[in-house]
Amino acid sequence: MSQAGSLRHLSHLTATNLSYIVHRGLTIIGIGKMQKSSKKRCDATPVTLKADPTAEDFARLAWAIAHPARVQIVRLLIGRQACVCGEIVDCLPLAQSTVSQHLKILKESGLIQGEVDGPKVCYCINPKRLEQLKTLVANL
Repeated sequence: MSQAGSLRHLSHLTATNLSYIVHRGLTIIGIGKMQKSSKKRCDATPVTLKADPTAEDFARLAWAIAHPARVQIVRLLIGRQACVCGEIVDCLPLAQSTVSQHLKILKESGLIQGEVDGPKVCYCINPKRLEQLKTLVANL
């Protein structure tokens, strides 16, 4: 396809909403102006990783929130002032056994806490572990 032909389908874009678009190796600067993209070269310098004492804990916390259902559970618990008993299953389109498995993973990571209250387990967020997760992510 020619440069003019490739621009035809972009004609609805304006200079204000088009800072640049990469299209087939060309960078479009404004409407009708093109230049070759500059590709980054690989750096062949040997890399040395320092020992990271937080890596294992970070991985454990990252795994705990590595599923959309677990993210939803954490958000639900963060939004509550008190522990949640039983209603977590009602908030998710998942079977009770599946929710229980997700809760187990979150509890093992320490991100949530569970207390037995009669026949039910009440869950709440562990604010200390949540803060650790936030700090680890911020320091990436």
